[in-house]
Amino acid sequence: LALNPWDVVLCISGTIISCENAIVVVVIFYTPAFRAPMFLLIGSLATADLLAGLGLILHFAFVYFIPSEAISLLTVGLLVTSFTASVSSLLTITIDRYLSLYNALTYYSERTVTRTYIMLILTWGASICYGLLPIMGWNCLKEPSACSIVKPLMKNHLIILSVSFFMVFAVMLQLYVQICKIVCRHAHQIAVQRHFLASSHYVTTRKGIATLAVILGTFASCWLPFAIYCLLGDYSYPALYTYVTLLPATYNSMINPVIYAFRNQEIQKVLWTVCCGCFSPTMPFRSRSPSDV
Repeated sequence: LALNPWDVVLCISGTIISCENAIVVVVIFYTPAFRAPMFLLIGSLATADLLAGLGLILHFAFVYFIPSEAISLLTVGLLVTSFTASVSSLLTITIDRYLSLYNALTYYSERTVTRTYIMLILTWGASICYGLLPIMGWNCLKEPSACSIVKPLMKNHLIILSVSFFMVFAVMLQLYVQICKIVCRHAHQIAVQRHFLASSHYVTTRKGIATLAVILGTFASCWLPFAIYCLLGDYSYPALYTYVTLLPATYNSMINPVIYAFRNQEIQKVLWTVCCGCFSPTMPFRSRSPSDV
């Protein structure tokens, strides 16, 4: 096959994604202090994005060096699983943030840990099921007219994934609206109790809303073009359209570590200690709520 520059760009993106998220996974895995529910969810997101990066690399390698229909199905299945798990992990983090604010008094309890494990099981169980569909026969290798914009996925398969994405996005949007309301209410109560100036309350509220807007805006700008094109596009359309919409979606996995991991002060402490050569996996951390992550 002639080397496609878009495939090269995707492979480079996969390499960057893998390196970034591998750092997060290693830090969380080897630090016993990071066993709180919020870190488990961040670890799930980083693991999903790490697999997505590896899937992009493997897909490029197998397409150009070891072309095979069976291997193509495996790599596409891995990409479907990882990207589905990534989007689902973002939803679980949003749910966890909302519950940490809505039920602040009971958040640090055994029930939260149990709920976190249930969400992780559902997230990865559904993602693996989606990823196994092409391998189990739901592909268009024998019927090219049934192909979607992402071969060898079938049009129906991609429609299900797109509809699922829109449902996840709608739930996240609703939860972040509720989070904004709670943040504004808390900021106002604190300002009244401590006799802060109205300007201080305004600055605090604006900062909180701006952070949530960046999180949701980044997610939407990365994934919405591809999700919409999956519904409207056809296999006969030029492959360029698929690459143009798919590339921003991969950037979401590149940005996630920055938003959800590297901004966290506890993870920053571990990274700094590793860089200084004085790593201590049992170092104490100040407990923080997911809304601070």
